[in-house]
Amino acid sequence: MIHIPVLRWGEPYKSLDVDKVVHFATGEALAEVGRANAGLVERDMRHANRARDVLREVPIPDLLQMVKKAADLYTHAELPLGDGTQTPDQFVRMQSATTGLPEHMCRFNMTKNHFVLNQMDKILEALTRGLDLNVLSRGYGMERGVPISYQAQSPVLGLVLPSNSPGVHTLWLPIIPMQIGLVLKPGPQEPWTPYRMTQAFLQAGVPKQAIAIYPGLGDVGAAVLAHCPRNLIFGGSATVEQYKGNPRVQAHGPGFSKILLGDDVVDKWPQYLDLMVDSVLVNSGRGCINCSGIWASRHTKEIAQALAERMGPIQPLPPEDPKAALAAFTVPGQAEAINADIDRDLKEAGVHDMTAPFGPRLVKKERCAYLRPTVILCDSPTPAIAKKEYMFPFVTVVQCPQEKMLASIGPTLVCTAITEDKKFQRALIDATHIDRLNIGPIPTIKLNWLQPHEGNIVDFLFRARAFQFEGPLPE
Repeated sequence: MIHIPVLRWGEPYKSLDVDKVVHFATGEALAEVGRANAGLVERDMRHANRARDVLREVPIPDLLQMVKKAADLYTHAELPLGDGTQTPDQFVRMQSATTGLPEHMCRFNMTKNHFVLNQMDKILEALTRGLDLNVLSRGYGMERGVPISYQAQSPVLGLVLPSNSPGVHTLWLPIIPMQIGLVLKPGPQEPWTPYRMTQAFLQAGVPKQAIAIYPGLGDVGAAVLAHCPRNLIFGGSATVEQYKGNPRVQAHGPGFSKILLGDDVVDKWPQYLDLMVDSVLVNSGRGCINCSGIWASRHTKEIAQALAERMGPIQPLPPEDPKAALAAFTVPGQAEAINADIDRDLKEAGVHDMTAPFGPRLVKKERCAYLRPTVILCDSPTPAIAKKEYMFPFVTVVQCPQEKMLASIGPTLVCTAITEDKKFQRALIDATHIDRLNIGPIPTIKLNWLQPHEGNIVDFLFRARAFQFEGPLPE
């Protein structure tokens, strides 16, 4: 069995305490992962400045070339993993076996990560709005004849990563090219991507002192958040609320992403059925960009019925099956709790389970469970379930007058508004509770990587400040 150690600024550290990562269906132990503790993180963070120092010794253009090389290594090479190695096929099988995500979805996420790494120069140009990247390295420069200064707010970025969707890793891939170090706390079921990506970076020439990985329990995540001046964390609504207003933490939670059908197009809703299905179903509905609500002023029953007929018959399939559309819930009791929550909400007036005729929602296996696609029709925005989101293909179809939609939908990460109504489009553009706006028939899951969909990481890590000088400046 492979032993995967704690990584302390690039140096493997064999912990006496280990956690086994097991196959969700068989219980077979696939690897043992060293367990860090809060004290270890606290001690190591005394050396966090070194991570930025070693990266600043490498020009950003060179780091960008390393990242592009890392893209190919991550996708195609056999890379070190603890006291063994791992091929790309082994990576896919292991990731699927511990997260419950079908193998073809794991491969798709690899492709997505490769694209982001390979296009990193263009992505950084977009995220910095065309800023000369040397300004991030030096801390100052000139733009249109005006002195400018950008100050890094932390030598490292701490990340408390989840296990549910490997897709979130695209958010931290731009960090190394900005000469900021990485402090990674992997999800308990998904150590694979942080370790494989780190090895790809190191094999491509990135200084090993720039990256630390601390697997472990909740105390480790808390220590990362406490000792890194800037952090990303992933969780539910409670996590987002806990860190709301905390300048040290960017919390990524449920997306509550939606599709709004304008009155001018809703009579043509069948044209957009494929778009709606893909937005709900792709990646087994696990992403914050998956659609969890479809809003229209009329035809909602027909829309919900059509969605139910398309997705309701879907059954769990083995993860290696290329047609598998559903991911397993590998945490004991999680699927049962979600199922019970939905059943409670179905008792409220004006709520209808359109997928009920296609069989039970909950499918229990010996060591895991599945939740089959669920389409809920809401006669109005009032029922509690109209504002909910779950980690499987779940969508509410909500009847609501167009003029009341924006006041009723609540916080929305991605909003696809299908309308040519100029007045409605202007109201959508002005809506401050929509983070990423698509006007026109664009799936919620279709991202333009040149635009952030949930906070600009450059603005989070660097502060623009006033800057004047006389005489020579340091390089």
